[in-house]
Amino acid sequence: MQPIQLFDPASSTYTYIIFDETTRDAVIIDPVDEQVERDLALLRQYGLKLLWTVETHAHADHITSAGLLAEHTGAQTAAPQACGIATAALQLTDGQLLRFGGESMRALNTPGHTAGSMSFVWRDHAFTGDALLINGCGRTDFQSGSAEAMYHSLTQVLFKLPDATTVWPGHDYQGRTHSSIAAERTGNARVAGKTLEEFTAIMAGLHLPRPKRIDEAVPANLSSGIRHDADSMDAHVVRPAPGYAGDVSATLAHSWWQQGEAVLVDVRTDAEREWVGFVPGAVALAWKQWPGMAMNPGFDDDLRAAVPADKKVVLLCRSGVRSVAAAKRATELGLEAYNILEGFEGDPDTNAQRGKKGGWRLQGLPWRQG
Repeated sequence: MQPIQLFDPASSTYTYIIFDETTRDAVIIDPVDEQVERDLALLRQYGLKLLWTVETHAHADHITSAGLLAEHTGAQTAAPQACGIATAALQLTDGQLLRFGGESMRALNTPGHTAGSMSFVWRDHAFTGDALLINGCGRTDFQSGSAEAMYHSLTQVLFKLPDATTVWPGHDYQGRTHSSIAAERTGNARVAGKTLEEFTAIMAGLHLPRPKRIDEAVPANLSSGIRHDADSMDAHVVRPAPGYAGDVSATLAHSWWQQGEAVLVDVRTDAEREWVGFVPGAVALAWKQWPGMAMNPGFDDDLRAAVPADKKVVLLCRSGVRSVAAAKRATELGLEAYNILEGFEGDPDTNAQRGKKGGWRLQGLPWRQG
């Protein structure tokens, strides 16, 4: 079985989808935000249930769609622990297995391009991100890169895989799609037959231009591609928004809720509440629901029943994608509806692996994981 390989022309990024043929549980590796509709359509076409979105590193040349895909499909996000992508639900460590159906994919630490870069091995396929490219490797001159670490990752980790292992790179700029460990070990122009000193000299002499999108992409990718500007807004001001009453901070939403002016509605799925945590005092009313993240047919009636006519409704989700859609629908139903800019990802104090996530903790509010 071959992975599904997809290409983003703007960044020359390869995205990969692998899945269990029996259960149809799937994993997507290095998705791109501008291709989210393409990827969702492909998941529907193949009848796949996306369980995991996975990053090989925090990218500098494109923005991931991991957070968006998680919102649309109910998938969980995973990223290398050393990358500092705190919004990832699973922080991957060397050798860790990511399971989907009866299949599993193994994480390998392959730093060099960045300090946290990882590759992933599934069956006889290696997804090497920006570590091993076809007849090359990722640059090591920025973003915690290290030529010495890259040399070790190539020669002592990836080149130790079986010769027949197919190499699926994170990028290619010449139209090539894949290679093999044997071909790269013996013929890769940057590293094959080179000493560490020769390799570091090659990398130091590349003098590559700075990635055009690095200032935008890296901060966004450290939050799984979901970009909010809640920190820059007045915590007590409503920001107008098209199609609903407006966006509000967690502080203002909490004040309304505490004073009895608003009903707090959590539109995440039941599964997400089990994974991540419950928001005490919130009405649990999924916007989409398993199986297949289909629209919840009872949403309208349940929302009307939950929100009295004289109260506002403030809506939250995982990152602010579904809560915007739900706020627009609530407005159509005649309610005064607001989206909370900061999503809820659980209380980091009760699960250190999740890290610093979600507006609730950032604002010091008592909406904590139950």
